[in-house]
Amino acid sequence: MQDYKKLGFRCGLEIHRQLETHKLFCNCPSIVHDGNPNIFFERKLRAVAGETGAVDLAALHEMSKGKTIRYEACDTSSCLVEMDEEPPRALNQHALDTVLMVAMMMHARIVDQVQVMRKTVVDGSNVSGFQRTMLVATGGYIETSKGRVNVPTICLEEEAAKKISEDENSVTFRLDRLGIPLIEIATDASIKDPEHAKEAAAMIGMMLKSTGRVKSGIGTIRQDVNISIEGKSRVEIKGFQDLRTIPLVIETEVKRQLSLKDSKPEVRKANPDGSTVFLRPMPGAERMYPETDVLTVEITKQRIKMIGLPELISEKAMKYEKQYGMNPDLAREIVEEGMPFDSYVKSLPDVDPVFIAHTFVNSPKEIRKRYNLDCSLPERDFLEVLSYLGKGMINKDAVFEMLAEKAKGNPVDVSKYRQLSAGDLEAEIRKIAGQNKGASVNALMGEIMKRYRGKVDGKKVMEILKALSKQL
Repeated sequence: MQDYKKLGFRCGLEIHRQLETHKLFCNCPSIVHDGNPNIFFERKLRAVAGETGAVDLAALHEMSKGKTIRYEACDTSSCLVEMDEEPPRALNQHALDTVLMVAMMMHARIVDQVQVMRKTVVDGSNVSGFQRTMLVATGGYIETSKGRVNVPTICLEEEAAKKISEDENSVTFRLDRLGIPLIEIATDASIKDPEHAKEAAAMIGMMLKSTGRVKSGIGTIRQDVNISIEGKSRVEIKGFQDLRTIPLVIETEVKRQLSLKDSKPEVRKANPDGSTVFLRPMPGAERMYPETDVLTVEITKQRIKMIGLPELISEKAMKYEKQYGMNPDLAREIVEEGMPFDSYVKSLPDVDPVFIAHTFVNSPKEIRKRYNLDCSLPERDFLEVLSYLGKGMINKDAVFEMLAEKAKGNPVDVSKYRQLSAGDLEAEIRKIAGQNKGASVNALMGEIMKRYRGKVDGKKVMEILKALSKQL
């Protein structure tokens, strides 16, 4: 095992997450996977000098490829702003408020004025040849099990277009993703080891999800990792979709750097096996210059005061654990899924809250696994079936059976699942035991459950069978 402190290990994260709102500089909806494209055009992009008067090396590297950039778009999710045929419209204030909220959650210092900047990007992922970005806050931090990780910058920027295909002479991008608001959170190099990097990324992800204002799913969040060891240059690794791969990629990159005689700052792409490949030289400050088409936004104390802070997912899950004696994983899943769990408990006062949680979280998974069905039952179906349980009309086993029938599209008759009375249940068990003399308790249990699944409580059946076996 590597001694990362002895190696002079330095590591920082850049977390990018799409926000759940319309695009950043127009009113087009943020449809990440829009339908069939009906707009097509081509461009050639050229690197220009930044605010310092110099041209960025990474931009020059991309321009040297000389590729034709092809674009395709849908008029339902892209307009002339994405095509760089119209100036950007006013900044999306809801997106800015979301970033201000996160900045407050991370104890950061919010800037007095938000100035939009242009960042040169000529790989084709931005039609204009630059990405708009703005600094919102500085000097934040998060707490982890291995100490505080500082967050020097929190930014708001626009998402890039999605690469569809590439060959030696051209590259094709889709514009449905271009312009979606992104929050970018950058930590300093205080991360101590690969597992600590994963923990910090998870903590930031949890805080973002707690806002209820970020997108979820593949492609909506990306983690970049900056790594260096003593005597070697900093390398930025891109391409993390799943934070579980972060430790492996960091470990592999450290081994690669140890094997190098010479190194240079560069950007690399992460592969599924933990290896990385060269993408381009490390970009520098030369690619930044002010955006002249968008007004600056003053951040007033009154505006900040109006933004409420959300309850963290971790805190809410812990509350459910303590209040209901719930399994931590189940509590976390309820909160992360955004279920209105408190309202479920209130509307079903005679049903165990833990069983309510279990039904909403695990029943769809079990139905999918057992019957190969895409279980997307509406909330009303769950509440209807659980209400029968609360009224004593059915037992817990019947809940799953009824939900499975609904998932299959079959009509459900609650009378078919009515529980046997205690006397009828014992009489039926005695009858089956008499018909199967010599059978084990487990064999009898299987036979009874096969006949009366959904109508009897398995725990009660086993109690009666054990008591009966002692009498015989």
